[in-house]
Amino acid sequence: MLDNIEQTIECISRAVKGKRTAAEMALTCLIAQGHMLIEDIPGVGKTTMVKALARSLGLGFNRIQFTPDVLPSDVTGVDIYNQTEKKFVYMKGPVFTNILLADEINRATPKTQSSLLEVMEERQVTVDGAVYKLPYPFMVMATQNPIDFEGTFVLPESQLDRFMMKISMGYPQRSSEKEMLDDYLEGNPLDEIVPVLSADEVKNMIEDAKDVFMAPEIKEYILDIGEATRTCEYVSYGVSPRGLLLLARAAKAFAYMEGRDYCIPDDVKKLAPYVLPHRIIIKSVKFNRGDAKSITDEIIRGVRVPRGEAYV
Repeated sequence: MLDNIEQTIECISRAVKGKRTAAEMALTCLIAQGHMLIEDIPGVGKTTMVKALARSLGLGFNRIQFTPDVLPSDVTGVDIYNQTEKKFVYMKGPVFTNILLADEINRATPKTQSSLLEVMEERQVTVDGAVYKLPYPFMVMATQNPIDFEGTFVLPESQLDRFMMKISMGYPQRSSEKEMLDDYLEGNPLDEIVPVLSADEVKNMIEDAKDVFMAPEIKEYILDIGEATRTCEYVSYGVSPRGLLLLARAAKAFAYMEGRDYCIPDDVKKLAPYVLPHRIIIKSVKFNRGDAKSITDEIIRGVRVPRGEAYV
């Protein structure tokens, strides 16, 4: 299975040059049954990475291009009266897939954004009292431009907290950008991606990752980090219990990807910068929105790391 994981990461890296860490985090998030928010300027490969992930795993893929006029029913579906059958029939929305690309999610109105709350947390849709389960596995990968761009709405805290990870793509290295020019001027590397895994194999990976052992010391370490975010003098509101649970699940998934059946403290430290910063609310009088990551890094450095070999 480790070979398949590496092949999947390589497939994504061929489509999005120089972004191996982003590819690793995307796959980790999927295996941990989380959702991912990718924030960056247009044109750095956010959408391409999501497409590459879906194609390399042979999973269903749908895309919603969010704009201010998109309605909640455009996302989740709607009951339509069928003249032939003389009854209302539910027409499924694009959320009924394995990987949903919510492109430029912060261009949608808060009402439309909120239509994803139940989808992301409970993996189901409720329409007129009827509940419809989503396919398994299911993952929302949302992209957004920085909020200081025109025509964007700030995602509410309840929405942000449902994303397991938030990453930024960033500009590629010059060498990677040159490779991109060479490849994309001759064709589209996305068209060359073939599935490395089947949907059933992905399901098995998700279930196997749940069995990764997390020692009590590692759990205490996660709780210590959470408490430190809540008592930090620079933070108004720290990480929620949901955030700590998602950090633990992400650490187990990452350990599985590394070929281990147990977690180590470095798994938590590796994932924390992607799982925690978007969950804390810093004191805006002293800091800017972008300072959350540096404050989180400082908090993590101040938390005692458990030592010993009692993790297996």
